[in-house]
Amino acid sequence: MTMLFIGSLLLFLILYWSSKGKYGEYIEPLDKKDFKLKDYLPIGFWIMQKSKYQYKSLYDRTLRLKIGELYGVKYTEYYLWVHWANKMTSMVLGLVLACMIGVGWGNLDFTFPIMVLVLLGVLFFALDQELTKKIEKRKLSIQRDFPDFLNKLTLLLNAGMTVPAAWERIIRENKKNTPLYHQADLVVEEIKNGKTQAHAFEDFARNCRVFEITKFVSILIQNLRKGNGEMVLTLQGMAGECWELRKHVAKRLGEEASTKLLFPMIFNFLVIVVIVAMPALMAMRI
Repeated sequence: MTMLFIGSLLLFLILYWSSKGKYGEYIEPLDKKDFKLKDYLPIGFWIMQKSKYQYKSLYDRTLRLKIGELYGVKYTEYYLWVHWANKMTSMVLGLVLACMIGVGWGNLDFTFPIMVLVLLGVLFFALDQELTKKIEKRKLSIQRDFPDFLNKLTLLLNAGMTVPAAWERIIRENKKNTPLYHQADLVVEEIKNGKTQAHAFEDFARNCRVFEITKFVSILIQNLRKGNGEMVLTLQGMAGECWELRKHVAKRLGEEASTKLLFPMIFNFLVIVVIVAMPALMAMRI
């Protein structure tokens, strides 16, 4: 077991020194809060580059859809490579950790390699699960912010402003750094750079991937192409529906928070029971 640990440690050191100082341009833009193994990601990048993996499997197509929804279609290939590098780095570090624990346990039977393989499998797919959770969190954030955005837009349109002018004013006065406002800011930049309003709004809906925003964008595009004198009234009605959605989202988040607090409450209850019962048990022994 000691030899296995030494071998895994040597493997890690070889990979670390082989990749050290490389891939800086790929790693620098990453946020360490989202990529906790950022300092060791060159290992994963080096493994993926040397393996000459083509990223063409059905599994990769599924990952592309998720990554495109989370980071935008424009950066899909970059974050796909980052995701795979993160997987490889996690598995290498997991192997070293597993072997180190094995040395501490002493003599182990044939089940240990099976346990290591299971651990590596868990690490491999855990990052996919984390990706799914990030997408769900992003979707909830958009659904929570959209009613307020739509309400502001409707008020400005009622005041006589055009959609692009009202949209830009909302972005200019916004102080939130959330996925919805980030995508809305991109709409303003794209229109200034020459993209048509219809295409910019379509990209906005495609990047947000929320049903309510898709419906909202279809109303805007219909107004651009055919004219719609009742657009403001339609948006007002939709704003009311979206506020109900926001209440539903808030209720859901509250329920999730209650579920997360359940285990700590049970643990605290057990600790209190032990503290209260301990004097009685000690008295019975005496």
